[in-house]
Amino acid sequence: MTEQTVAQLLMKTLAEAGCPRGFGVPGGGSSLDLIAAGEANRMPFILTRTEAGGIMMAAATAEMTGAPGFALTTKGPGTANGANGVAYASLDRAPTVVATDGFSPAISAYVTHQYFDQKTMYAPVVKGHSLLTGDHPGAEITALLQAAYTPPLGPVHVELTTPAGKRVTSDQLDGAALRIAEPGEAPEGGAIARATELLARARRPVVVAGVDARSPAAAAATLKLLEKLGCPGFVTYKAKGVIPDTHPLYGGIFTGGVAEKAIIDKADLIVLAGLDPVELILQPWPHAQPVVDLALREWDPHYTTPEARVTGRIGEMIDEVAEGLSAGSDWQQSGIAEDRAAMRRRIAFPGNEPLNPQSIVERVWSATGGIPRVTVDAGAHMFSATAFWEVARPNDILISNGLATMALALPAGIAAALQDPQRGAVALTGDGGLMMCAGELATAVQYNANLLVVVFNDSALSLIDMKQRSRQMDRSGVAFAGTDFAAVARGFGLQAWKAETIAEYNAALDAATATTGPRLIDARFDPSGYAGQLKAMRG
Repeated sequence: MTEQTVAQLLMKTLAEAGCPRGFGVPGGGSSLDLIAAGEANRMPFILTRTEAGGIMMAAATAEMTGAPGFALTTKGPGTANGANGVAYASLDRAPTVVATDGFSPAISAYVTHQYFDQKTMYAPVVKGHSLLTGDHPGAEITALLQAAYTPPLGPVHVELTTPAGKRVTSDQLDGAALRIAEPGEAPEGGAIARATELLARARRPVVVAGVDARSPAAAAATLKLLEKLGCPGFVTYKAKGVIPDTHPLYGGIFTGGVAEKAIIDKADLIVLAGLDPVELILQPWPHAQPVVDLALREWDPHYTTPEARVTGRIGEMIDEVAEGLSAGSDWQQSGIAEDRAAMRRRIAFPGNEPLNPQSIVERVWSATGGIPRVTVDAGAHMFSATAFWEVARPNDILISNGLATMALALPAGIAAALQDPQRGAVALTGDGGLMMCAGELATAVQYNANLLVVVFNDSALSLIDMKQRSRQMDRSGVAFAGTDFAAVARGFGLQAWKAETIAEYNAALDAATATTGPRLIDARFDPSGYAGQLKAMRG
């Protein structure tokens, strides 16, 4: 019987499950054994500049591939610095294995240097934890991956000491069998019948696709249901592409705000397809229509109490509901198109300045042909980024909609560029978010990521600035000193351009799209129109 170390077993299993690469910042302990074991299994390691950035890259990779993501850190400060990345994997539902160096019992008996309870620190945001010190580490690895794929999907924590990682085991695993393409239980027939009954009576239903509708089977079933009903379909930020922006039944973005309310007010039933309440904004549910909730699991709390709820595998349940329905509704495609155009006009960036967040997004989409994946940071610029970047496939936009963290666009953009170098990626980041993770520009250069970073440079935390002003408070603590991000990027080795006019921006796009590799455009604009756009979207 073949023997291997526990570190080798873990990395072999992850590679077989489809994990393409690992990320992180190693220490001198078990992380070195994990790097070596991964590379022996054709799973290269990407050295990031921050632990949180590395974990975000791993989680974004999990979102794109459906395979478990993998990241590692050293113990103590490395584990602490990784916390925001773990929180992102948790609240944005990415199955990710996070391995931290650990303290052996012999060392923890006398050492206090760098020591804290790492398990307890990560406990609120991970699905499971293991030291891999039991008699059967294979069973522990299996349990961790099963936990990562149990709804809600999320990260698991391996706390591995050097002696534990080097321990020899005869356990064997089939990693491919541990990757779960369609998570969830089989849906219950009685609940499906009730949901089908409500949909059959509805004449003007609308469908809202969420994060759990992104898998191939779920996305295909959602689109099939939409087309059978002939009704408008909305998507959350993370579900963009489940219903392509160019589809004639596409209604727009759904956040739980007012932007979509004018269309949804015409409906007599709302169907939530894979929507997770973690995706919605911090406002009460604004709709009075009955709701059918087709969900991966029962969510408690939720923004609304549905008339019918079906839980389980999303694609399977939607197919079964659609099977019992007659085709058609009272919606007309021409009316849907008019409503969609009106919504687009409502959320357009106001003002007459030619260089503004909307034009920045639309022009980079046009210049790249919409081919690259796009990654988006939290912040005021995300309104234009999500509304005006057209997406045709699920997971072609990567955004934090559960944690809503800044400092995601650059790490996720690197992950997307490494995952598909031919397509490349565009990272749409605010200036505040980029300053939180600017060191990852060096990561992009080191691995020659085919990545275009576009910085929305308004020298402020604009979304927080608007909230401060809405409370009639003096402006304080929300403005930055100006930063020349083009100069910063060149210092890291990127090609970079600065644009303060539409002509300069167009010229920068021409230059940036004529080449590949890591590039950056520092786009400067007047943010005063954000307040009107925010009011149009959220009320």
